[in-house]
Amino acid sequence: MNAGIVVLIIILVLVALALGKSITVIRQAEKGIVERLGKYKETLDPGLKFLVPFMDSLVSKIDMRETVLDIAPQPVITKDNVTVTVDAVVYYFVTDAKAVRYEVANFFNAVSKLAQTNIRNVVGEMSLDESLTSRERINAALTTTLDEATDKWGVKVTRVEVKEIEPPRDISDAMSKQMKAEREKRATILEAEAYR
Repeated sequence: MNAGIVVLIIILVLVALALGKSITVIRQAEKGIVERLGKYKETLDPGLKFLVPFMDSLVSKIDMRETVLDIAPQPVITKDNVTVTVDAVVYYFVTDAKAVRYEVANFFNAVSKLAQTNIRNVVGEMSLDESLTSRERINAALTTTLDEATDKWGVKVTRVEVKEIEPPRDISDAMSKQMKAEREKRATILEAEAYR
């Protein structure tokens, strides 16, 4: 009698564990990737979902909201051989959860390296003055290039923003002196006109 109760308790515990593994919740703005015995089976939409215990597994939940990826500041050589440090951010969202899971091994690393390479290409074709005054053009070129490259990964790049383009210290000092001289020149001209 005692052995029958122990077996019944073990069976009930196993059934409870199987039911626990078969129920999953996918939150709003997420998609779930399900594999059956290691092979892609389906993409789950938000809500309460049931999986076949011990055969199906939820391998990842993909966030479908717009996300910001900060690109590390990096040195870039401009067309007139000045090294500037460029810092940027990439705004993107996932359009295809299956593709972002299976088409690229490490999406964050891949898009970061892609952005760094394209920043070097775009800013490297400009002079220092152009790069400092053409942020909109840089942003547009980077957005177009990154969006085309990440399309096959199931990602839409909405925009790229250059946060900062920092020239070397000596050039920054020279630019500050030039701006100060321009202000002093304007002030002297205004004083002379007022005196006249």
